[in-house]
Amino acid sequence: MPSPSPSSLSRIRDLLVCLTEEGGDDEAGTALAYGLSLAAAAGAHLTVQSSAHRMTVVAGAAWGIVNGLVAGENRRRHALAQAGAERAAAEAAGSGVICTTEAPALAYPDLLARLVGQARLADLTILDSEARDVALDRDLIDGVLFRSGRPLLVVPPGHDVATRRIIIAWDGSAQAARAAHDALPFLCAADAVEVVSIVGEKDLSTSATAAAFAPHLARHGVRVSANDLPVVGDVAETLRTHIRHFGADMLVMGAYRHSRLQEWFLGGVTHALLGRSPVPLFLVH
Repeated sequence: MPSPSPSSLSRIRDLLVCLTEEGGDDEAGTALAYGLSLAAAAGAHLTVQSSAHRMTVVAGAAWGIVNGLVAGENRRRHALAQAGAERAAAEAAGSGVICTTEAPALAYPDLLARLVGQARLADLTILDSEARDVALDRDLIDGVLFRSGRPLLVVPPGHDVATRRIIIAWDGSAQAARAAHDALPFLCAADAVEVVSIVGEKDLSTSATAAAFAPHLARHGVRVSANDLPVVGDVAETLRTHIRHFGADMLVMGAYRHSRLQEWFLGGVTHALLGRSPVPLFLVH
């Protein structure tokens, strides 16, 4: 599927991709390839943060052997992160993308703070999806989404840059309005955009309807239509089904946050889609 033209994405000037090395064998993802393709299409600068999660233990004479093992593992992880940064730089050079890389080795709180700080300097951060609730990468997604003040694109495995058909999940909220606004470079590049409201999930009587919001996007040059969908099962599953029916390449939505305990028992649309989305999610809080 062809990439969007550079002119349609020219408002995107800075992209950030974060790769995290936790020492496992399943670190490969799609975010870097997606970021490189998008940077090439937009003529944007790409920053790649290839980070190593540094393990720590309590120091002490009795822990000498453990400290030695942990130090060795931390060196291995840092070497893998540095190799990842070097590969990213080489791939960027091959694609004609201007790229800055770094490979910090940090304990979790510092790693998260570094990423959030970098995300505030970018137009868009791109991360790989993470289906597991309890995982470093999932915490990084939450941190960027709710602490950076910038949009986040979460990419499932195997997705190339394509913005031909986009769905906006619309409930009239401030989060949904901001998500649609921040996604305008993608929306203007699309062949078709559909603003979707899920009817029957909550009271939308005091909110602007999808049909009322669509003309605003049309004035920005977006090829847009509106659709009200009855909820079937739950909102997340209704959206997944419609994504497949519409042939969407991306879902744009505002993100809401509950406590981890509430999400575990009650669910939530953001939580459910982060765990299993058929397309990249453009998220804004």
